Amino acid sequence: MGSVQTSILILTLLVATVLVGRSVRRRLPDDHLGSESRDAVKLAVGLVSTMTALLLGLLVGSAKGTYDTLRTEVIQMGGQIAYLDRILTAYGPEAAEVRALFRDTVTEQTHHMWPQEGETPRQLAPDGSSGHRIFSIVQGLSPRDDTQRGLKALATTLAASLGQLRALLVSQAAPSIPAPLLVAVALWLLVVFFFFSLLAPPNATTVVALITASVSVAAAIFLIMELDQPFSGVITISSEPVMTAIRHFSK
Repeated sequence: MGSVQTSILILTLLVATVLVGRSVRRRLPDDHLGSESRDAVKLAVGLVSTMTALLLGLLVGSAKGTYDTLRTEVIQMGGQIAYLDRILTAYGPEAAEVRALFRDTVTEQTHHMWPQEGETPRQLAPDGSSGHRIFSIVQGLSPRDDTQRGLKALATTLAASLGQLRALLVSQAAPSIPAPLLVAVALWLLVVFFFFSLLAPPNATTVVALITASVSVAAAIFLIMELDQPFSGVITISSEPVMTAIRHFSK
């Protein structure tokens, strides 16, 4: 289930829980809502609320860490692409074939990772055949002097590093937040909102406040799931670092 569907489902359940809590409150005997009962319920709900807040904080930290890691890798990839193109250009006419293949491959793979509206679906998996061919051609270069030997060594290292970085990017793009963790958070939130509604005075102000809180919590879940999957959905990692390198290819 996607982030939008999940957040809408949680919002619907929380609002329904608030309404159920109000309905149960009207049917409870007065002694169940006395001061002593309220104090006991508040202690229990406070414990659950604290655990829920801690778990939400952990989820936000984990999702933000995933987003920052992938964003850093995209920036590194853009820098390495630009640097490898400069090295191949400096090598001379002998590297024209591998440079053309490298530029075409980078442009094509970038469009697969960040497709324009109406294009094919997003594809993170790299084209292994093109990558192997680029590496083989670089390895097959025959340097004439020490300068070209140094450039070939740098190009070989960068080509291998780019392939490793691309594979790492794909493997880390998978969701890192376990579904049972989100289910636990959702269940705890339902418990908290039920008792909040049960103890709150039966007026429109408290209902609006609880529904507003429900929207805020659902939005938090939405942001957590979006940050955890930054190559799909609304919040995505920008392609600007790689596109900047592509724009410099012709210079």
